[in-house]
Amino acid sequence: MDGRWTALVARVQTYFGVDTDWERVPADRAHVRRVDAWLALAFLVTGSLGVELLRSIDALGSFQDSWVWPHLVVLAGTVPLVWRRRWPLAVAAGLSLHFFAVGIVMPGVAASVPMQVVYFVAIFTGVAWARDRRLMIGVVVGIVLLMFGWLTWQFAVGSGIEQALSHDGRMPQRQGLFGPATAYVVYSLLINASYFGGAIVGGQAAWRSALRRDRMADQARTIENQATSLRRQAVVEERLRIARELHDVVAHHISVIGIQAAAARRVLRRDADAAEGALRSVETSSRDAVAQMRGLLGTLRADDTEPAGGPSGEPVGDGSGSPRRSRAPEPVLADVPALAEEAAAHGLDVRCHVVEDPAGAVTSVPAPLGLSLYRTAQEALSNVRRHSTASSATVFVRVDRRPEHGFAHGYAEVEVLDAGRPRSGTSGTGLGLLGVRERLATHGGVSEIGPRVTGGYRVRVRMPLPEDAS
Repeated sequence: MDGRWTALVARVQTYFGVDTDWERVPADRAHVRRVDAWLALAFLVTGSLGVELLRSIDALGSFQDSWVWPHLVVLAGTVPLVWRRRWPLAVAAGLSLHFFAVGIVMPGVAASVPMQVVYFVAIFTGVAWARDRRLMIGVVVGIVLLMFGWLTWQFAVGSGIEQALSHDGRMPQRQGLFGPATAYVVYSLLINASYFGGAIVGGQAAWRSALRRDRMADQARTIENQATSLRRQAVVEERLRIARELHDVVAHHISVIGIQAAAARRVLRRDADAAEGALRSVETSSRDAVAQMRGLLGTLRADDTEPAGGPSGEPVGDGSGSPRRSRAPEPVLADVPALAEEAAAHGLDVRCHVVEDPAGAVTSVPAPLGLSLYRTAQEALSNVRRHSTASSATVFVRVDRRPEHGFAHGYAEVEVLDAGRPRSGTSGTGLGLLGVRERLATHGGVSEIGPRVTGGYRVRVRMPLPEDAS
């Protein structure tokens, strides 16, 4: 028996939220105070109107001729609603005592519809807004006991049942399933149980609904903060990889400068033209190195860590979601056909077309530029696999040394096309093409990224070629 009682108490405490530290507080206290003040005023007006209606039908009993006390009672019962959400339990307990006292002295006023609604609102608010849930249970129990005490007084004092049921001084005869006295008692108990029970259950439902909304809002804030943290982490990882590429750029150009300088030193005395060509290569490599280092450092120093929107949700990398850490040589533009074959091995039908002018121009694209274009193609194919309904894609690699399209020394370009539609539920966080956009800023290129008019998606990135030093 003790175990069952303990389990029942635990269930009641859980239902009323005793085991939680959450407190329901108004989001806008000033607005809440204004609303409650207007509500109290509305009940004061309707309650006073109810008093006058009762007076008009001679239903105020001994206070029929009083023009003051019934209105003061209504005033005392409605003004506390101004503070119903600031001190919910105090208002609920106070108005319950008001109901008990007025029900004895002025039963007509206590039973009027406006005042009945006032008492209901007070109990409802006490349960819905109480911050101390354990104290709230005590107050609710006290209100229920008070209600039974009031009913007991109604039934016991002054032969209340006989007075309520008498007709011309005679008790009515039994006509239904129950006797008149029994029916009156049961009916009164059911009415009051529904009244007080509805206020308590409704208030608790409102409190639990507010708790769920607050927890959902807190979860949404947590998810947003985590997403922001992941975006920033992805940006940092991408920029660390760019920093490693900066090392590759410096190493490549310094190596070229060293080789060409050594060649110039050896032929300086016997072949001035060869020495001049070697020194020209040194000059070109040094300028390219400085320009690329400035671009990469500008990217790394940027304060804006928010990614530009894109169709993918992952940073540019080696396809595994993390920066490359292998010491193998970085891929170049000539490796794009092999990338297409690798994508085809994973179930995506990929066709790759290489267009170059002059022949062999693809292999002459500088390594840092080729790596950027390779990563662009890699990210675009990854997006097709993950976020598109397309089963095939086409990759174009174009290298043109002719001074066209505003590029003095020609351009190198990759373009990835597909004819699919965005796959529902797979939209990323906008990080997929972050590296592409940063590389474009580094190399001074242009892009066309977005849906095609004829359907599908296009990723096209074109970057200027440096002066051919060969």
